[in-house]
Amino acid sequence: MRWACASHTHAGKKRGANEDALLCLAERGLWAVADGMGGHAAGDRASQAVVTALAQLRPRTTLADSVDQVDDLLALVNAELRAQAKDGFEGRTPGSTVVAMLAREQAGVALWAGDSRLYRLRGSALAQITRDHNPLADLLEDGLISEQAALTADTNVITRAVGAQPVLHLDLVLFDIAPWDTFLLCSDGLYRELDHAALASALAADDVEQAADRLLREALEQGARDNVSLVVARAEC
Repeated sequence: MRWACASHTHAGKKRGANEDALLCLAERGLWAVADGMGGHAAGDRASQAVVTALAQLRPRTTLADSVDQVDDLLALVNAELRAQAKDGFEGRTPGSTVVAMLAREQAGVALWAGDSRLYRLRGSALAQITRDHNPLADLLEDGLISEQAALTADTNVITRAVGAQPVLHLDLVLFDIAPWDTFLLCSDGLYRELDHAALASALAADDVEQAADRLLREALEQGARDNVSLVVARAEC
C-alpha cells in the first residue's frame, strides 16, 4: 500500500501556546496526534513525549508486533509523566491524549486514549473510528444527545489520557483499508469547529495537501478556540 499524507498543527486564535504534537511516518505505517494537558510546559512536554516515544517504533514489523510496541512505548511515557508530576510543574500535572493509526497492507489499527479522533472517508461516507473517552460519550452513542450538543457542552474533562492514571489503558480497534480511503487524525480543536459535513467535504479533495490546508483554514475561520492539529493520510493503491 502506498500512502500520501499531509499534516498541520497550529496554536489557534485563543491560546497562547500550542500544546499539541503530531507524527507522520508513512514509511512505517504510523501516524499520531497528541493533545497535551496541564498548561504550557506541562502539556507541551507530555504531547512531545508521546510522539517522541512513538517515533521509536521499529520499521517493517507485523501489525500485531507494532501494536505491542505502541502499547509498551506509551506505558513507559505514562510512567515517566507520572514521575515528573511529583516534581511540580507549579501544581500542573502533565498529560496528553493520543490517537495513533497503524497500517499494514489492507489492515489498520487505531489505538487511543482521550478525545483526539480518527476518521475514515470512504467514497462520500465519513465514519468516526474512535470513541471519545469523556463523560458524554455514552450519551452520544445511545442517541440521548446530538453530536452538536456534545461538542458545545463542557467536555474538557476526559476519562483517559497518557499520564492520568497509574496504568494506561489504550482502546484498540481493527479496521480494513481499501484503495483511496482517506484517514483523518485530529485533536478536538479541529472537530469542535467543523461538523462532519465540513470534514468530509475537505477530505474529498483530490490532493491530501489541499485537504489538510482546507481543514486548517476553515478551523481558523471558525475561530479556532483551541490548538488545532491534524494528519491526513490516503491509501493510494
